[in-house]
Amino acid sequence: MDVVARPADGEHVGVLARMAADAVAEQVDARGGWVWSRREVRTRPFEESLTEALEHPDSAVWIGEIDGTPVGYAVAAVEPLQTGEMLGRVADLYVAPGAREVSVGEALIGEVLQWCVERGCVGVDSLALPGNRATKNFFETFGFTARLLVLHRKLAPDAESPSEPAPHRRE
Repeated sequence: MDVVARPADGEHVGVLARMAADAVAEQVDARGGWVWSRREVRTRPFEESLTEALEHPDSAVWIGEIDGTPVGYAVAAVEPLQTGEMLGRVADLYVAPGAREVSVGEALIGEVLQWCVERGCVGVDSLALPGNRATKNFFETFGFTARLLVLHRKLAPDAESPSEPAPHRRE
């Protein structure tokens, strides 16, 4: 089995967009997924925002393949901190469920980290939804640690996903 992570190009936009949609669908009903899917995910339509990422000088896109078949992708970006230093950000990282645990994700994150080092980044951020232990554990194997917790309170009843409990109410 040949696992490869390589730079993506415009010919990959369709398959990248399908994987981006799969990534959102997989986590939208998870704890925190409702807001995440409306705030932190890539801008829709995915084809357009992925094309922009491919063309932007401060971002890069990779495709992960097994024996030449696309099964995952990653997008990274760099952004300046208030000090002028650069921070890397894993904007997207997805591997199809049937292709996990065979080093595709490892190959993709390796490319992301190398790209960020080459740009002089002082660190790299990524997101994991609360309760998504597999994602958290994956990033921890590469030296990532939590640096910020975001707390949220729902106010609108329609902002609740079926898998999330209703907010605590005092009587």
